[in-house]
Amino acid sequence: MKLIFIHGAGNTGLVWHYQTRHFADSEAISLLGHPEGKPCTSIEDYAEWLHKYVLGKGYSEPVLAGHSMGGAVAQMYALNYPQDVKGLILIGTGARLRVRPDFLSLLEAGIEAPATWLKNLVEPFYSRVDPAVKEKVIKKVAEVGAAVQLNDFRCCDKFDIMDRVHQITAPTLVICGTDDDMTPVKFSQYLANKIAVAKLVVIESGSHFVFMEKPEEVNRAIEEFLRGL
Repeated sequence: MKLIFIHGAGNTGLVWHYQTRHFADSEAISLLGHPEGKPCTSIEDYAEWLHKYVLGKGYSEPVLAGHSMGGAVAQMYALNYPQDVKGLILIGTGARLRVRPDFLSLLEAGIEAPATWLKNLVEPFYSRVDPAVKEKVIKKVAEVGAAVQLNDFRCCDKFDIMDRVHQITAPTLVICGTDDDMTPVKFSQYLANKIAVAKLVVIESGSHFVFMEKPEEVNRAIEEFLRGL
């Protein structure tokens, strides 16, 4: 049973710093184009790429842990390859991930003004994260760039499986923070209600990057979930 962590839009596997240190033999992948290669243009394509990656590594029945866009990828993977998934961990995500048009416009502008993009759009997300970890993660996000992050958020904007999410059969842990403005608690509640074998964990004072802000609580919830598989 391989535990695989999947990052969100415009990020890299480095964002799972606290989880890969805690869970022996886990892996935090960096999706295609983050920054190596050309990014996929849909959640479906990211899920297909991940499935090929898993097969290529010879992993059997992985547990997929995804944050935000990574959670969308994990859900799509579980729908398309139900026999190949041992469990899902969905953090700060939803069955639909619409993005505000003004936010997409700001990302587009950030392609020509990377310093402004980093300062105004990227850095605020990590305001509650330990400064040393925050600095490393933002440096990698800068390498990925605004164009890839815009691409990813467009993928999120097109993602909508609200009418299909009930078809997920894998045991699922849903985690969110009470202060998550990007994917509010109601998104996680919907997932937990629609997926047959699901447990919801809401973490007080956690925001969109709750797994970086409250790593001990998140890791404890993951540990308990893994023991039950």
